[in-house]
Amino acid sequence: MDTPLTYLFVPGDRPERFAKAVASGAGAVIIDLEDAVAPDAKDRARVEVGDFVEAHAELAERLVVRINDAATAWFARDLELLQATKLRFAMLPKTESPEEIALVLRALPGGGGVLPLIETALGVRDVDRIAAAEGVLRLAFGTLDYAVDLGLSGDERGLDYAASRIAIASRCAGLPTPIAGVTPAINDEARLLDDLESARALGFGAKMCIHPRQVAAIHQAWQPTAAEVDWARRVLAAAAGAKGAIVVDGRMVDRPVLRKAQAIADRAKRGQA
Repeated sequence: MDTPLTYLFVPGDRPERFAKAVASGAGAVIIDLEDAVAPDAKDRARVEVGDFVEAHAELAERLVVRINDAATAWFARDLELLQATKLRFAMLPKTESPEEIALVLRALPGGGGVLPLIETALGVRDVDRIAAAEGVLRLAFGTLDYAVDLGLSGDERGLDYAASRIAIASRCAGLPTPIAGVTPAINDEARLLDDLESARALGFGAKMCIHPRQVAAIHQAWQPTAAEVDWARRVLAAAAGAKGAIVVDGRMVDRPVLRKAQAIADRAKRGQA
């Protein structure tokens, strides 16, 4: 899988929404067998997911299935689904150890991978081991469940420590930047963008979405301004032919400045793709 900017959830028992989710423009679609599906609907959801995946092999690089966590009674059946359909990517909720990841990875075909959701205190405590586990594609932060696990008050500052740990673990393991949690307020774009900006400030480079309208807003907000792009292009152009010190807009261009310019250029290019 590439490194999408947006990951859109769709309930696994609502097959009429699968194609709409794919058409939303999201970089990846997460078909959910966990929280979005009631216990008595999980068997039917597995059938629906299996049928859709089998019929749309061309979507293999964009589909993720969020299975149920390893402590549930549904975990084993979810692994059977992964094996039967040859799904390539799975999201594992409440990941707390590399051993859980290994179980999921064995159910996936060669070249598949796991997106561990860090949602508990134990997951944060062992996030370095989780990030370094074989088959991990990218970490994700399940902010809502994490807040419940720790009994947080609702003040967003309570998420900062765990978010920083996840971002640092990702960097140390050589993973892409992690995926930020969902914004439940579907009709509150200001809150969505505020959450996105907070996540970016902590080192996150993608976000999970629960509604298609959130996808377009995130993609637009992710784009650097015209002034930022212009500055980045001038810095990179100056650096390309330089043999000594470089000065752009009266400021010396050292390695951190050059890396910032390249990051802005990459963001602009990514948004055009």
